[in-house]
Amino acid sequence: MARPYALSIAGFDPSAGAGLLADCKTLEAHGVYGLGVCSALTVQNDVAFERVSWVPLADIRDQISLLLARFSVDYIKIGLFESLPQLLELLRWLRQQRPAASIVWDPVLKASAGYEFHRQPAPGLVQAIAAELTLITPNLPEMRHLWPAASAEEGAECLAEFCPVLLKGGHGDEAESVDILFADNTQYHFAQTRLPQGEKHGSGCVLSAAILAQLALGQPLPAACQRAKRYTTSFLASNDTLLGYHSFRYSPPYADQ
Repeated sequence: MARPYALSIAGFDPSAGAGLLADCKTLEAHGVYGLGVCSALTVQNDVAFERVSWVPLADIRDQISLLLARFSVDYIKIGLFESLPQLLELLRWLRQQRPAASIVWDPVLKASAGYEFHRQPAPGLVQAIAAELTLITPNLPEMRHLWPAASAEEGAECLAEFCPVLLKGGHGDEAESVDILFADNTQYHFAQTRLPQGEKHGSGCVLSAAILAQLALGQPLPAACQRAKRYTTSFLASNDTLLGYHSFRYSPPYADQ
């Protein structure tokens, strides 16, 4: 069977733990062909971030246009981006090119090494961005940054009025890591045992790319999030370093195991 195509628009991380390279490895592990558009060139490794050079929006659009002219792409993930107003501009342009596309945004607001990319945005801008999305996947600090509220859960519930939100629980301290999907006035909980040495550079990129892969393979959103959570847990458990290994034995039909 021909593989579906999925497109990652993300930064280039030379360590290959996060961003564009991590996305494409994750997509490949799921049996999805990953196309890549570079949004930023970073100078970093798994523990240090020095600087970023942004790819102009016009060049990002040109990269995408040539791919869309050649390939049928209906599944798109966006990661690191220079500015949120530019992200909104890109999203509206993408909707003109692919009105029915599933678009997932993993809001990379701060590098794991501490480098901060975006100041707190205005709520109206976040609403406008969310209205163009299929899913947004913030962790707890990112959710509080995007939508100030009494709690990250309350913020996610408010933002879910505009698009589904997967609130990632990796930054919690409970025995289980619980991700919560807020969609269609329903909450879905996906739990995995928290690993004692489970921290990995780029784990958020891997999770969102795995969700995109599952959507491309025909899974509904709740099942896609659940299976992606399971895949990411396997990635976190793959070794004791900050750079995880991808399992290319995770093959169709992606049965629950």
